[in-house]
Amino acid sequence: MRVEVWSDVVCPWCYVGKRRLETALERFPHRDQVEVVWRSFQLDPTAPEGETHPTLPALAAKYGVPEEQMRENMRGLEELAAAEGLDYHLADGISGNTLLAHELLHLAAEHGKRNELKERLLHAYFEEQRSVFDVESLVPLAVEVGLDEAEVREALTDRRFRAAVSEDSATAIELGARGVPFFVVDRKYGAAGAQPAEQLLQILERAW
Repeated sequence: MRVEVWSDVVCPWCYVGKRRLETALERFPHRDQVEVVWRSFQLDPTAPEGETHPTLPALAAKYGVPEEQMRENMRGLEELAAAEGLDYHLADGISGNTLLAHELLHLAAEHGKRNELKERLLHAYFEEQRSVFDVESLVPLAVEVGLDEAEVREALTDRRFRAAVSEDSATAIELGARGVPFFVVDRKYGAAGAQPAEQLLQILERAW
């Protein structure tokens, strides 16, 4: 059985959703026969590549709310994430274009390292406040999970996986995704948003 998950590496709900899926799989008796495939989806593909900016004021401006209110909203999400064992620091975050990170995940997939890299990128961004937006930030994270530095630099320079990222995003839209995380089991059963582990488990059982 295949579970495809469309998500972005800077989506706070996506990391929560990842933990909830893992909890559901721990409770699923056939978990050894489940393949989880991480698909690319950019929350903001229009963000200029190579540029970053503080997340808090940008989100406050986007939603037309005072920064303090946005900070309070972030605290609520941090508490929710903490319940899943995650240590978020959202108000201190930076934002940028995640295309390179998604291209790197496709390279990792060729080496059987996509799951490891996905976790490493999310942890780096949300729990270590590290950038995941440029080659120099991504290379050490890729090397940590066992990828070759020279190959990583080459792939992120020649952009060989850009089309694969676009294809993932197009497929998500075809399947009806309007946001992430977006879970699809065997292209028959789907769930949008960071659903509770219990609901994800029910979807796994129904699909099985």
